[in-house]
Amino acid sequence: MLKFSANLGFLWTELALPNAIIAAGNAGFDAVECHWPFELQPADISAALADSGLPMLGLNTRRGDVDAGDFGLAAIPGREAEARALIDQAVDYAAAIGAGAVHVMAGRTDGGKIAEAVYCENLSYATAVAAPHDIEILIEPINRRDVADYHLSYIEDGVATIGRVGAANLKLMFDCYHTQIMQGDLIRRLQDNLAFIGHVQIAAVPDRGEPAWGNNAGGDNMFDEVNYPGVLKALDAAGYAGYVGAEYRPRTTTDAGLGWFDAARGLDAGQGRGA
Repeated sequence: MLKFSANLGFLWTELALPNAIIAAGNAGFDAVECHWPFELQPADISAALADSGLPMLGLNTRRGDVDAGDFGLAAIPGREAEARALIDQAVDYAAAIGAGAVHVMAGRTDGGKIAEAVYCENLSYATAVAAPHDIEILIEPINRRDVADYHLSYIEDGVATIGRVGAANLKLMFDCYHTQIMQGDLIRRLQDNLAFIGHVQIAAVPDRGEPAWGNNAGGDNMFDEVNYPGVLKALDAAGYAGYVGAEYRPRTTTDAGLGWFDAARGLDAGQGRGA
């Protein structure tokens, strides 16, 4: 049976993160994940996690200088010291709140061998720093329509990077939204690369709204080009034991867009949320 995680980088963003954690628990999610919680005290996040009974699956390294166009630093030659400082920060924070993974953001590069070598060196550093805390390092292929020149955009390239680094705690974040845009063939890619996958995320394509879910999709979800019931049924049948992260941008409010979740969990509309 699949387990679902609420990505609080996009869901319940009108709430402070501790309150969003509680909201996710009330909605029936099995776990939470986030993007960049660093402005908040770890103790406040830990308290909300304890109150909700939910695990925090993971968080991201900071992007760098966002105003200058940074979207991660780990693959950028000449910025190794900055990248490793952000890795240290993220791993320390994850350890403090009991998060299980850190997504190390690669950044925008020319895609060349030098950038890949820097990426692998920084990932080797990250996995070594994370291992004593039993934290996984995740790398995520991100589509280049949304993030031009992102260093890692193809599942097979991510698998190759994992092979070069050779660390047991380095895994793929398989985001179905990004992969559908860049490559498609989601079921086969999930099946073929299951051994390398540490986390799966979903969102509608092309608008990154709520995913469609059969007859319960409703509204604008009819425009989702991904058959998520089929994709996730195949993922479950393949033996995936992790969580499926809901990392989408709600079209209206988070609560109004949870019909897909009720359907996915086999719940009647309105049951399970807030119970």
